Amino acid sequence: MRHVEPSVPLKAPFTALTLPPPRFQLSRDSAANSEMTSISSRRLAKELKEIHSEGCPVGITLVKADDFATWWFTIEVMGESLYQNERYTLQFRFDSQYPISSPAVQFVVGEGMEAPIHPHVYSNGHICASILGNEWSPVLSVIAVCVTLQSMLASCKEKKPPTDNDRYVRTAPDNPKKTRFHYDDDTV
Repeated sequence: MRHVEPSVPLKAPFTALTLPPPRFQLSRDSAANSEMTSISSRRLAKELKEIHSEGCPVGITLVKADDFATWWFTIEVMGESLYQNERYTLQFRFDSQYPISSPAVQFVVGEGMEAPIHPHVYSNGHICASILGNEWSPVLSVIAVCVTLQSMLASCKEKKPPTDNDRYVRTAPDNPKKTRFHYDDDTV
């Protein structure tokens, strides 16, 4: 597992004449963005209603969902595992493109909270998991992501950080979605 540095886009050559985009395009984009925000809000409201009515799976607890921008959960691995009796906090950040676009998910680090030591979890809380990247699907839910990460911890055979942890943490963006991870190890 390693991350790939974002490439710097090349600037187009300067041209003397630049025309603004047509007015109708701006309003269409604005309407589309408003529609996506509405879809995102409806989907998150539905997921939150299900969490409140059905509860969370064992070992997963909703901590905070005051709005449709950021939610916090705790996850704990049940049964015998390297992470037995350890509880971690996950932060989900949603943009207006959710569920088409995956949420930004990371373990909360600081104020007494730590990320688990795991080959796919960086010490800043960023998670290298394909379902948060190229294998994201709009059918996945927040709870499905929590269960997947809980399972990832439960199946781990050795507590060790990613091999490039120190370098990545020094240069990582605040938002883990801005990192292009290379997924080459699904055995941990």
